[in-house]
Order: sequence, then structure tokens, then C-alpha cells
Amino acid sequence: MSYEKVTQAKSKVIIGTKQTLKAMKNGEIKEVVVAEDAEQRVTEKVVRLAKELNIPVLPVHSMKELGKSCGIDVGAATVAIKR
Repeated sequence: MSYEKVTQAKSKVIIGTKQTLKAMKNGEIKEVVVAEDAEQRVTEKVVRLAKELNIPVLPVHSMKELGKSCGIDVGAATVAIKR
């Protein structure tokens, strides 16, 4: 389901942890998608900040599938969907 959300919002996604954190701090994000198979040290800052800012976090199983949903050829640990 979350993969579909990302695919539908392709023009409104921010890919990657650093860019996601920056956009979250700027108040641009409505939801965050996090791959469960990503290293926790990579995703923990995003999840923590999302909880602080009351931004929903949607888990997905695969970095590879998340990247594919974004239209990129590599995996993605985190993806943010803009408002």
C-alpha cells in the first residue's frame, strides 16, 4: 500500500535521509515512508523527528522496492511525501 502511495506521489517525494530531515524541519512533509530492511542507524533520526513533529511514519519491507516506487534504480531507506 505505501509503495503505491509513493508511486502516486512521485512528483512530491523527497528521497534520502538528509533531504527528508531538512524538509521535515522546514514543515514541508505530510508523511514519511521508512524501509524496514534499512540500517537502523540511518533511519532512526528520521523516525525520531517524525514522532516529535507528529508526522505519520509508514513502514515498508524493502529498500529496493521503495526506490523502485520512486523511479530510481537503487534502494531508498527513507522517502518523504510533501504536503
